[in-house]
Amino acid sequence: MAQPLLKASSSTQWSQFKGQITPYLFLLPALTVLGLAVFWPAIQAFILSFSEFGYDITAAPEWVGLKNFRRLWGDPVFWKTLANTVLYLIFAVPILVVAPLGLAILVNQKLRGIQWFRTAYYTPVVISMVVAGIAWKWLYTQNGLLNQLGRWGYGHIPGMAPILNWLAENSAAFQAFLGWLNLSEEGIPWLTNPNLALFCVMAVTIWKGLGYYMVIYLAGLQAIPVDLYEAAAIDGSQGWQRHWDITVPLMTPYLMLVAVISAISATKVFEEIYIMTRGEPLNSSKTIVYYLYEQAFGPNLDISYACAMGLVLYLIIFSLSVLNLWLRRRI
Repeated sequence: MAQPLLKASSSTQWSQFKGQITPYLFLLPALTVLGLAVFWPAIQAFILSFSEFGYDITAAPEWVGLKNFRRLWGDPVFWKTLANTVLYLIFAVPILVVAPLGLAILVNQKLRGIQWFRTAYYTPVVISMVVAGIAWKWLYTQNGLLNQLGRWGYGHIPGMAPILNWLAENSAAFQAFLGWLNLSEEGIPWLTNPNLALFCVMAVTIWKGLGYYMVIYLAGLQAIPVDLYEAAAIDGSQGWQRHWDITVPLMTPYLMLVAVISAISATKVFEEIYIMTRGEPLNSSKTIVYYLYEQAFGPNLDISYACAMGLVLYLIIFSLSVLNLWLRRRI
């Protein structure tokens, strides 16, 4: 009797082992690709950030410790790009968190043809960033649509020219604002003005992101029971007050998700800058990722210095993720 029991026990153990290992076998191909394409390069970049490696890529990396990070500390261009990245977080992220929620509320109505509006708002998401960047660059040129509209409005809208002329002559604040815009007879130099270039690029990022985050919010709105709004209406809550009392509290997890995704995306902006400004003028529109690209693939091929910047960028993104987890537990 002992031998059959032993065989049954062995068979059971083997079945349990197969059941436990089978999911990992299915995951193995994906994990292999992930390891070779993500984790191994990340480890190599971490090592290179403490090494001297670049122009002569045939030479072996030389360990230099914290030299690259000390260089970062004393690099004014790096601090400028860091400041530009922070500006992106300050201005773009709040808009990308709040505005798509408003759009989602609007397109969540049961109206005839509402699908067309949803499609229209989402269309920028599927447009290539290259196409979007070139199109917006045309809008910003000296003879672009924005300057043409400005010149037309100045000459054709009744009362605009006298009011602007009076403000330009009598208001010091308005004069300073015109100087900040660098306004001339040809119009506003949107992409060549250091004060405006970053915000012009930021507008493209916001335009591209509105529809994407709107869909995320729309999924959350459609999961809210209609009974809650009906009960709020009975209690006297109407209009936007009803959304403030019900929608915003129930959408808090989605708000946090969009805040983190948009913040991480803002720290990694590259395509818009490459297509529209190349980080100019005077590094005013250059972010960390673009500066990293210049160092790694520019004439100097300073790969180790770029890896050090990449490590700093990773720490920033990791900090944002940790902050999100902390806030989600608090709220």
